[in-house]
Amino acid sequence: MKYDFTTVLDRAGHDCLAADKIPFDDVKPDPGFDVIPMWVADMSFPTAPPILDAIRKRMEMPNFGYFELPELYYDTIINWHKTRNGAEGLEPKHIGYENGVLGGLSSALQAFTAPGEKLLVHSPTYVGFTHTFHDTGRIAVHSPLVRDADGIWRMDYEDMNRKMQENEIHFAVFCSPHNPSGRVWERWEIEKAMEVCKANDCIVISDEIWSDIIMPGYCHIPTQSVSEDAKQRTVALYAPSKTFSLAGLVGSYHVVYNDALRDRIRRRGTVSHYNDPNILSVHALIGAYRDSADWCDEMIQVIDGNLTYACDFIRDHFPGVAVMRPQGTYMLYLDCGEWCREHGVNIKQLQKRGVRCGVIWQDGEAFMLPNTIRMNLALPKSRLIEAMERLRKYAFV
Repeated sequence: MKYDFTTVLDRAGHDCLAADKIPFDDVKPDPGFDVIPMWVADMSFPTAPPILDAIRKRMEMPNFGYFELPELYYDTIINWHKTRNGAEGLEPKHIGYENGVLGGLSSALQAFTAPGEKLLVHSPTYVGFTHTFHDTGRIAVHSPLVRDADGIWRMDYEDMNRKMQENEIHFAVFCSPHNPSGRVWERWEIEKAMEVCKANDCIVISDEIWSDIIMPGYCHIPTQSVSEDAKQRTVALYAPSKTFSLAGLVGSYHVVYNDALRDRIRRRGTVSHYNDPNILSVHALIGAYRDSADWCDEMIQVIDGNLTYACDFIRDHFPGVAVMRPQGTYMLYLDCGEWCREHGVNIKQLQKRGVRCGVIWQDGEAFMLPNTIRMNLALPKSRLIEAMERLRKYAFV
């Protein structure tokens, strides 16, 4: 490969939440086990060199005063969406900076709903959504995804429609690809979901932050592309942060084609007077979208290999643990219910066993599904192999 996905970075002490924090208050790794961070959804790979080059070039000018978003910023986003997603008709006016995808969600919630109002979201549910709903005083009504005979997560359209009607819901949050399940929705699935939203006069927030991390054989379909109605009722949220591990720089943005929706979103976002980008994040995005497509393609190959290894290992060594091989994202969502029942171990005990052997994974129950664990596989394969071997010897016993 052209790029480095094998170097093991020691990120501890370098502004790294994943390496510096244990997400369980009462347990830590036993002596002799170093930390393998596999919980926060960022990568343990070196950043794409073109991004670092773009930041270094900007830093040659030793001044960081006020600025406006350059034309190149918009052109780069437009070209990326056209090249990667086949988006046509995207213009600079449709694009707006957001201080994080959750910041964009918060603005939309406050622009289109009132405190105490209900909204629809699928479960399992990204924990960041849950916190944002709570913080803004909105009430989430969950429509559970269901697994078919092949273990594939599917939307229950009848349940969605019934809950929208029973709760007078006119605001829905859609996650595409879905986090944490890793589903990459097919066009017909999105079309049916948007038909339900149309029938119930729902504004849709489509979180597409994972849309660039799609495994071979699958294709991301932008929610706004499935129909003209979907295009006009959807606020899509994107960022290079997951794709290129740039969360620490913050550089999210919205795509809104409907003038009225966009005006309300932007007005809400300006209320805090704190929805402006960092100059280095702007140049990082340009370096990512303009010059790092080949790095992204190689990264996907690496993630695909890690997913294959992990899923095969779990199947062969952890009977009773159910997992759908993700079609997108680099997160693995483990259903450990059967294993826990057979071994007389509760999910908290299992989670802590992993931490004690240095595998820092995440409580999956926070995503609204019991007996689950979420794992980040965006790390060098050597560390993944070590993590799985530790889990075999010390956790799933």
